[in-house]
Amino acid sequence: MRVLYLSYTGLLEPLGQSQVLAYLRLLSRKHSIGLITFEKPGDLADVAAMEAQRRTTDALGIRWIPLRYHQHPRLLATGWDLLAFAWSALRVAHQDKVEVLHCRSYIPSFVALAVKWLARKPFVFDMRALWPEEMVAAGRLNPGSLVYRILQSGERLCLKQAAAVVSLTETGVAHIRHVYGHEVEAVDFAVIPTCVDLDLFRPALVGAQEEGRALAIGSVGTVLSGWFKFDWLTAFFSAADELVPDLDFKIVTPEDSRRIRALAEAGGTPPGRLEIYGAGRLEVPEAIGRLSAVAMFYATGAASTGRCPTRMGEVLACGIPVVVNAGVGDVEGIVRRYDVGVVVNDASAQSMRAAAVALIELLQDPQLRARCRHAAESWFSLERGAELYDQLYSRVAASRANPLRTL
Repeated sequence: MRVLYLSYTGLLEPLGQSQVLAYLRLLSRKHSIGLITFEKPGDLADVAAMEAQRRTTDALGIRWIPLRYHQHPRLLATGWDLLAFAWSALRVAHQDKVEVLHCRSYIPSFVALAVKWLARKPFVFDMRALWPEEMVAAGRLNPGSLVYRILQSGERLCLKQAAAVVSLTETGVAHIRHVYGHEVEAVDFAVIPTCVDLDLFRPALVGAQEEGRALAIGSVGTVLSGWFKFDWLTAFFSAADELVPDLDFKIVTPEDSRRIRALAEAGGTPPGRLEIYGAGRLEVPEAIGRLSAVAMFYATGAASTGRCPTRMGEVLACGIPVVVNAGVGDVEGIVRRYDVGVVVNDASAQSMRAAAVALIELLQDPQLRARCRHAAESWFSLERGAELYDQLYSRVAASRANPLRTL
């Protein structure tokens, strides 16, 4: 099948590598893939990296069209990018006789609406997450603002006009069905979580406990974003410290270590036993392997129903259990389904202590590491994701006529 993949994320960005090219490597074995991305000026200026990426896509048989991403002035730059995006997509769709457009997130899907109307090409609305709600949760949009209403109207239009819709989570689909009701009854939804490189993220041959090291609880990734509940993390550290006096605490992050240390100590984390350090992508699996468990607490709300923390899949793939809060995508369901961690009810001292007790008990289970790996293979596997996309393409092709629906 001839597929044109539209991504506003650049291929030279980490997300472009892990969540775009990773899938296309597998899908290109069965499909003829065209790929339009927007690359940041700094990445375009890196001639060696661009040439290396070109060799990779050429070897995979992927026709890659990198466009320049513009940032300033904001509205004009985005408008210009949209025009360039639509023109390139329409041209490639016509030249390559594209059968399906696969759109990663909202802006590419807005472009696909125009291509569908002009060239009658069906498209897949790969939502990734609930963008309008995320903008509100991040404080960048007011839910009553004109921009928010425009984005929500665009979301509604994409949901109704797409040949199929991809959500990262089952809870995200439930949220969409609740918000739009009968308007989305006929939508073909598919749930495809973010993928994890299971060859890179693997259990260490010898675990931390087996090496005789002290128990270590930590966090991996950004902790200073508005999405992460840092106060929950320090509260859990404090509760665990009361139970296991020689417990080590580690935060693996590229962020400001001095600021993190000050916040952690203010929250009650023992200063002498807190280690904060960064790790490159290839070093992250080893860093995870030094931990006994990873705590990840995220903000909840409408936006969080569509979130699928990639880090959770990476941690489980390394055979390490997680400590999480409910209300974030399918996180709680995965933890309970596979028995690979602990779910914290709230930030109270009582709840944190109960969670710490449950974790210490869980860590005694000799089958825990195997269950964590199994959960990652079952839920976050790249091969599973590519297979689901392949099935989705087949369904779209089966209803290729895909006429314009009533607005």
